[in-house]
Amino acid sequence: MKPVTVLKMVVVLATCLAAASFSFADQEKEQAARAVAEDYLRLVDSGRYAESWEVSANFFKNLVPKARWVGQLKEFRPPLGRVLNREVLGAQYTQSLPGAPEGHYVVVRFATAFDNQPEALETVTPMLESDGLWRVSGYYIH
Repeated sequence: MKPVTVLKMVVVLATCLAAASFSFADQEKEQAARAVAEDYLRLVDSGRYAESWEVSANFFKNLVPKARWVGQLKEFRPPLGRVLNREVLGAQYTQSLPGAPEGHYVVVRFATAFDNQPEALETVTPMLESDGLWRVSGYYIH
């Protein structure tokens, strides 16, 4: 084998290993953030809206006052009814989102069936805060 060919193979192998390690790191972030998103949804499902604000990311708390968050959820969430089924559609790690500062985010999407809305899409976006913990920075139901 020619030295140039061996060098090319080494470069390709190193590139593949680097890509695999980044992918594994992203998967770890996605799993950690997904667990936070699921815990967050359990709070919202049980009507613990103030507590959901308390455990949210500082970025979110600075944008949405607690009373406004609780009021919006009290108005919007109960008419949907109980959660009948919730399934993770996917989780995507990113370092940028529109209207948000650069950082570490995971966008987690759920297909959710409620009593009164059988087909809903919930999006929960945890972000990694400076203390190393994932906290929810956004929650939307479509």
